[in-house]
Amino acid sequence: MKRIAVIGAGYWGKNLVRNFYQLGRLDVVSDSDEEVLTKTSQQYPDVKVMDNTGRAIKDVDAVVVVTPAATHYELVRKALGLGKDVFVEKPLALTLEQGEELVELAKVRDRILMVGHLLEYHPAVRKLKEFIGSRELGEVYYIYSNRLNLGKVRKEENILWSFAPHDISVILRLMNRMPQRVSSEGDQNTTLSYLFFSGGVKAHIFVSWLNPFKEQKLVIMGSKKMAVFDDTLTKGKLVLYSHQVDLSVPLVNKSSGEIVELDDTEPLRIECEHFLECIDEERRPLTDGQGALRVLKVIKDCQESLDDKKHRYCGYFTAPTVIIESGVEIGSGTKIWHFSHVMEGARIGENCKIGKYVSIEPDTVIGNGVKIQNNVSIFSGVTLEDNVFVGPGVKFTNVKRPRSEFSAESYEDTLIGQGVTIGAGSVILCGISIGEYAFIGAGSVVTKDIPPYALVVGNPAEVVGKVDKKGEQVK
Repeated sequence: MKRIAVIGAGYWGKNLVRNFYQLGRLDVVSDSDEEVLTKTSQQYPDVKVMDNTGRAIKDVDAVVVVTPAATHYELVRKALGLGKDVFVEKPLALTLEQGEELVELAKVRDRILMVGHLLEYHPAVRKLKEFIGSRELGEVYYIYSNRLNLGKVRKEENILWSFAPHDISVILRLMNRMPQRVSSEGDQNTTLSYLFFSGGVKAHIFVSWLNPFKEQKLVIMGSKKMAVFDDTLTKGKLVLYSHQVDLSVPLVNKSSGEIVELDDTEPLRIECEHFLECIDEERRPLTDGQGALRVLKVIKDCQESLDDKKHRYCGYFTAPTVIIESGVEIGSGTKIWHFSHVMEGARIGENCKIGKYVSIEPDTVIGNGVKIQNNVSIFSGVTLEDNVFVGPGVKFTNVKRPRSEFSAESYEDTLIGQGVTIGAGSVILCGISIGEYAFIGAGSVVTKDIPPYALVVGNPAEVVGKVDKKGEQVK
């Protein structure tokens, strides 16, 4: 059973100390404040306490970092470097570049990296996710979130970096995609940020630690129902209103609220249990490093908007009708046009151009500078390396002997090498490789491996010549 050290037992850290202790997994608590250590030792006499963070990290199997945000990067890097699994409170780091470095280090060291975006574990947020997925709310029109308080003002981070990550992580989870652009205005203590998603959905996030009262409220407005999540309430935290809205008329029909019954387990307990399950079973956390990077990306763009008073585009463009599922990676400069669908886990590189009605299935890999014309499906198992050109109507496959009656046991991999051109209407059977800069003539049916720089045509496709990098036929 892996042993846990909590680094930081102050304002918020004491809550993680309590939970991991109650779960029977807490071995060490470290803090720089002697008074905090004394109090912790009195409360948990069988737990080791120390002010030596380095020693605390070395003595355990997994580390929970609950220190000021400015210290996250160094502590997480040290723990991962020593081969420890890590749970770090949000934000993962105070720059996107540092966050990317930590995620890569966790990957290299094959360690669990989980980030404490607590609200994603809240039963109300999980229920909202279900409502959106089942379309119980209908078409989502708008989301707004207010996180306000008259409380502790921090010097090491502004209100955007301190409060907004909670709401950004929830909204990204609910929307299953990144915003197309963001805009933010305000100052060190109060900000109002706007997120614009494909499909016309808008969200705004209002955060402040100079408000006369505490408010933590998330509202989702849909065509069938509206949902209100008020986390300051002890009961009735989630309420559904069957207010029907037809914006084309316009027409609004009001109704009374319906309280949604929720699991009353403390969200922090759910989060701590999830971390233990992940490190024990070597599972990917719900709020992993990649999810934290998406949050950091949005915060970074909001901060830049705050600084220069302009809209910031989130690196890539999608038309309003495009569907981007969760867990998708899309490089900067990429453009995806109408009615295309990018499924969970797909990876798309930088400066790609993807046409209309393109379907990209889970776990596909598309390199940089790839151009995919209209009406193409990229199935799981297909890899397109850099600068591949895929003409309109090209058909890929990933099963050798497809049967409707029998499910395939596994998909076969297909590798399309760098710079390859595939002409319109071609068919590429699965389990083959096409060498770099090969040129597949329109309408060809490729049934076997193709060597680099080959010119192939026909059904079945045969090599009829050679081409250079520009596609010109050579002798």
